[in-house]
Amino acid sequence: MAHNFDDSALATRAIHAGQEPDAATGAVVPPIYMTSTFKQDGVGKMRGGYDYSRSVNPTRDVFDAQLAAVEGAQYAVALSSGLAAIDVLLRSTLQPGDSILLGDDVYGGTYRLLSKVFVPWGIHLEVVDVTDLDAVRSKLSERHFAVVWVETPSNPLLRITDIWATASLAHEFGTKIVVDNTFASPVLQHPLDDGADAVVYSTTKYIGGHSDVVGGAILLNDPQVYEKVTFLQNAAGAVPSPFDSWLTTRGLKTLDMRVKRHSANALALAQHLENAPQIERVLYPGLESHPGHDIAARQMHGGFGGVLSVQLKDGLEAAKTFVSRTKVFTLAESLGGVESLIEHPAAMTHASVSGTALQVPDNLVRLSVGIESVDDLIEDIDQALDLRS
Repeated sequence: MAHNFDDSALATRAIHAGQEPDAATGAVVPPIYMTSTFKQDGVGKMRGGYDYSRSVNPTRDVFDAQLAAVEGAQYAVALSSGLAAIDVLLRSTLQPGDSILLGDDVYGGTYRLLSKVFVPWGIHLEVVDVTDLDAVRSKLSERHFAVVWVETPSNPLLRITDIWATASLAHEFGTKIVVDNTFASPVLQHPLDDGADAVVYSTTKYIGGHSDVVGGAILLNDPQVYEKVTFLQNAAGAVPSPFDSWLTTRGLKTLDMRVKRHSANALALAQHLENAPQIERVLYPGLESHPGHDIAARQMHGGFGGVLSVQLKDGLEAAKTFVSRTKVFTLAESLGGVESLIEHPAAMTHASVSGTALQVPDNLVRLSVGIESVDDLIEDIDQALDLRS
């Protein structure tokens, strides 16, 4: 198993990669190039290769360089959202008639995109418990799949997939593996180093980190795939604005310390909730009770992420009451921001998979644990779980 990534240098790369002081003024923070177009010094004579901001923009270039350095990838491509990243990666590398093998516990928006857009386009889609290598092997033996799609930790059940083992298996069958690494972030997990062919992020989450910008990214080492991705991105226009790119650059600089605080808080809260009488089950890979704990402990570095889910013993109504009573945790979709959020996946983030193989339990509550005082978070959860009027 290859683990060549230098975690110790990640925080330094996040602050300095692509962040050369401005040549004209010495500004320590590179400026935001809020422009749609660029003056050319004669027909076809572009300064630095810049002509139009849909195609290329200096602020986006800075973020791409910074994120590639943090990920340990040859190429990073920033896009307008996480779903745009998924769309551009798959549409630039697949064609009608190809097949995708999808994990059965992924973000509802991913399933919606693949089932409602890609399937009518001619893509064959099958779902499998991607944490079960025998089940994956069985599927790969039945037909050729172009891609195995993995989320680990998964959303919202926090299942753990062994990236190295799954990538090795997929490659036996000539199949690519893509890992959505949003929950772990490049601080905790390095899928390319573990054999993945591509990584995608919703940079809206931990990388942006402040719930103030929407974005996505594709990370690659293959120059041919990079060329295809950047061609389609330009052709389809799935680009972040310069200001979005700048905000995400700023967020990425503090990613290392934030994710470690998120993870520490989440672990403390998960351990606390294991003893709560109202809780049927706590889903968090940092707990020894989690079925994927040993894989996560080997595959993740420096923590287990800031998201945990719980199932309430008294079912749907108890779950709804719980999410309505928190005061520090805000009832809202999304995750990965500095503030703590709480949501009911069956009715919110995963409503689009209701009635499918990806349907989530209706007594499930997902918590995105922020970087507030852990004592305040525990106190808030305790008062919310006390269902006495």
